Amino acid sequence: MDILHELSECMQRGDDAKTAELTQQAIDAGMTASQILNEGLLSGMAIIGKKMGAHEIFLPEVLLAARAMGAGVTLLKPLMVAEDVKSAGKVVLGTMKGDMHDIGKNLVGIMLQGAGFEIVDLGTDVPPERFVEVAESEKACVVGLSALLTTTMTGMKEVVDLLEAKGLRDEIKVIVGGAPLSQAFADEIGADAYGYDANVAVGLVKEIAGVA
Repeated sequence: MDILHELSECMQRGDDAKTAELTQQAIDAGMTASQILNEGLLSGMAIIGKKMGAHEIFLPEVLLAARAMGAGVTLLKPLMVAEDVKSAGKVVLGTMKGDMHDIGKNLVGIMLQGAGFEIVDLGTDVPPERFVEVAESEKACVVGLSALLTTTMTGMKEVVDLLEAKGLRDEIKVIVGGAPLSQAFADEIGADAYGYDANVAVGLVKEIAGVA
């Protein structure tokens, strides 16, 4: 079996030790970081995303695959820096102030990493000002806002308004998600997209960022 195909298969199975071993073998064979990343790890994560969208696999399998991918990426990072491998873009994620829920946010982050994005995860209980401050300093292309409590949804509009006030709305887009949200709410606050589940959210971020 081709080493990159085998790498993809091991990563999808969540075998982090074998994923790291095969990544090192590919490096030792003289393959570039871009080739290993795109044809091995990212291609495998794309399959994971499709399977999740089709409800063929669920959160535990996705988390295992993400951990395995991380084992491979750790070995690739020095090469990626040396080769100046470009990311698909930088995305700032977080759960709104007053809300400690993070499973959905974490899943979106994992899948976006699998699609080649750099993730800046601010965690939970994040005030609107923090999202804007970090998005600006990190030169992010997208801010992802999560809320599971209806009482914390109002903070999302504050993020949009703060970006607008700073003149950053053209360069920094906003996607929102969470169980109590809707497309109508996203439209009302001026968000650029509404991800009703992780798979949809990743597709929308790719669309916003102009990634095929």
